[in-house]
Amino acid sequence: MQITLGKSAQIQHRKVKMTEATRREFLKSAAAIAMTSAIPGAKLKGAAEDSTNSSTLMWYQQPATRWMETLPIGNGRLGAVVYGGIETERLQLNHDTLWSGPPIKPWNNPEARQYLPQIRHLLLDEHDYAAANQLTKKMQGPFNESYQPLGNLNLVFPDSKHVTDYRRELNLDTGVVRISYQSEGARFVREIFCSAPAQAMVVRLSCDRPGAIHCSLSIDSLLRTIFVGPDGNDLLLQGKAPSHVDPNYMIHSLNPVIYDDAAGKGMYFEIRVRPVVEGGKVSISDSKIEIANANAVTLLLSAATGYKEFGSAPDRTPEEISAVCRGQLSVSARKSYSQLRQEHVLDHQNLFRRVSLSLETNASSDKPTDQRLRDNNEKDEPQFAALYYQLARYLLIASSRPGTQPANLQGIWSQEIRPPWSANWTLNINAEMNYWLAESANLGELHEPLFDLVDHLSVTGKPTAQIYYGADGWTAHHNADLWAEAAPVGEQWGDPVWANWPMGGAWLCQHLWEHYAFSLDKGFLRERAYPIMKGSAEFMLSWLIEDKQGRLVTAPAVSPETHFFDAHGKRLAVSVASTMDMAVIWDLFTNCIEAATVLHVDPEFRATLDQARSRLFPYQIGKEGQLQEWSDDFVTADPGIGHVSQLFPVYPGRQITPRSSKELAQAAAVSLESRIQHGSGVAAWPCAWYACLWARLEKGDKAYWHVAKMFEQSATPNLWNGSGNAELFQIDGNFGMAAGIAEMLLQSHEGVIHFLPALPVQWSSGSFKGFRARGAVEVDLSWSHAKAVSAVLCADVNGEKRLRAPRGQSIQAIHCKGRKVQFQPREDGTISVSLQKRARYDLTFSL
Repeated sequence: MQITLGKSAQIQHRKVKMTEATRREFLKSAAAIAMTSAIPGAKLKGAAEDSTNSSTLMWYQQPATRWMETLPIGNGRLGAVVYGGIETERLQLNHDTLWSGPPIKPWNNPEARQYLPQIRHLLLDEHDYAAANQLTKKMQGPFNESYQPLGNLNLVFPDSKHVTDYRRELNLDTGVVRISYQSEGARFVREIFCSAPAQAMVVRLSCDRPGAIHCSLSIDSLLRTIFVGPDGNDLLLQGKAPSHVDPNYMIHSLNPVIYDDAAGKGMYFEIRVRPVVEGGKVSISDSKIEIANANAVTLLLSAATGYKEFGSAPDRTPEEISAVCRGQLSVSARKSYSQLRQEHVLDHQNLFRRVSLSLETNASSDKPTDQRLRDNNEKDEPQFAALYYQLARYLLIASSRPGTQPANLQGIWSQEIRPPWSANWTLNINAEMNYWLAESANLGELHEPLFDLVDHLSVTGKPTAQIYYGADGWTAHHNADLWAEAAPVGEQWGDPVWANWPMGGAWLCQHLWEHYAFSLDKGFLRERAYPIMKGSAEFMLSWLIEDKQGRLVTAPAVSPETHFFDAHGKRLAVSVASTMDMAVIWDLFTNCIEAATVLHVDPEFRATLDQARSRLFPYQIGKEGQLQEWSDDFVTADPGIGHVSQLFPVYPGRQITPRSSKELAQAAAVSLESRIQHGSGVAAWPCAWYACLWARLEKGDKAYWHVAKMFEQSATPNLWNGSGNAELFQIDGNFGMAAGIAEMLLQSHEGVIHFLPALPVQWSSGSFKGFRARGAVEVDLSWSHAKAVSAVLCADVNGEKRLRAPRGQSIQAIHCKGRKVQFQPREDGTISVSLQKRARYDLTFSL
């Protein structure tokens, strides 16, 4: 390989002294590589096995022409989307910590608390909801910051003419995007992936004709660029993020994007590319790399930002950032492409291959994915749902790894400086929905980034609780960002229907409990989950007040995103004791009581929570037979809104079930049907929530209707959730629908492992392996002609488990190591059986 530097680009390789923080980050990335190489059973020689089938392969016969057709890759920290162009290839890049900010002013409004007594008087004594609604706006602070696009890696292939046999694919099983085509008698191949072990993106260009690869590459960014050019053998771009970005819905903002030259006011960032060329010639000019007559090329790309850690200013210098990027590439460059690929695939498959799902195939199953999508909308292809489910697992693996930021509203992929809703963590449904599948999909450790965010909010949310409400504990509202803003946003003009909702922290605490419920990890519960849950419960005890009947209520209260009409026909948001408030508090108190019981701690606090729980304002059934959304039977002003906040106790809560509370479950079904009749739930992420709800109500065909509607109305060519708009990506719909598919096949929220609780007629035969159930049990199941045939259980801990067979069936026998295992039938139709950890239990069912 010959490298030539252009005259104006001949600069010295910069010597940068690493700070201790930089050194730690570099060593961490190097250690990740070493750890992956040491996976038991991993072999560095030979490629990891690639498995491709109709539930793990997405492929197309043409390049992407727009962002919503691209194929995503990621390692939790670094993300990219691949267009797969022939003459030009664009890889649009993101980094999980590249945000605007930190906030330019404090987010807690010191004047907010003075309005609370008057608001409560207006609500509880005067029933003047309009005045309370207006005054509640006084209890708002500034908007939070925005997730930012990193840049683009652009490749130009001048000799790509007369192309035939084009194919673009994403193998979910390997996490590798592959583009291949025939040109002038030669086969050209690109392979692209983001490696977690290497903390780098890898692009491989190859051809079956020696010396046939000719290309140029450049880097650009929408953000302010400080320097683009060579650094030794590398091409790099250094830039600076804005110090503040207004949300995209502030359409009249005069100065929506603000830059500040001061260190730490808008973070610096870097993109660095290093070509490793086999044969041929390389030349580096001011702004691009030219490669000619190469046999093969491996491009290594790393990126870093000025973000340090929670609570610190993002003031890492460009030199420090450069040292991190250079260090990552230096480690990767010492390995061959085959080693890099295999380490990536082994790491990816360690997560991805824990679960398989197979449904029935048909003639469409082997077609290109965009054609399968069109065919499925005309005639159901069951296996297409399995592909959609596995894509969601892939997206979580790619966007949420231990040590990274949690998946945001767009996962890790965003192309705009002012992305939809700032691409933040929206806590009144969207951020939680992102992680509904994590535990059941056997990806529990990918939940950890969300727990980190909850940790941070529990710190920032303490002064918010005190300043806004004079309350103990901690709280968070409906939006959060990289800086863990916990206060209500809105700048005193925002609608309280989304701004003034202090229940976000409590809902997030459900995820801490769910991780324990699925893992039974007492260390996690004791050291991490319970202290945060307790702090949230302490806030709720302070937040609740008595109404005139002595019941505990919240005031002011909203049902997120949904307005009502008062007696005067005014469209309002603020009232008393919304159903969701009561449900979230019940869920939090119940989980805290159970956690404290497991840990044998805080008996007095348990008793306090139990007493308060018994006094919560009870759920009401309205005049239409529906589960009321508010304590009064108001008429909803938004009958077609996607949110069904009053149904939280059905899903993701566990308070209302068809068996434990039949009348309320029926009322919940009436509420859900009403939303659907008014046009909601037929597109985007509401489809996912509605599928989950119908699954919990054990209505499989109704749940499937929403699965089908998601594909028909919202799935883009790359199967992203288009949110009812071809260019508006929200990843929560992908994650939420995968959770719904799992709920249709296996449930465990009532303390019972329930097989096929909501099986639709379209999925009459199939199988899954590796699903997780609460109680730390891994489950395999196969069924045929809508009847369970066999199952396998493997528990992580010793203990008694309760099992429920599908409707109309019974569990016939259980065997372990060839010996029959005794089980005890129960009056409720379940059985009890004692499981030993790590033992395999084989179940057969009556047919």
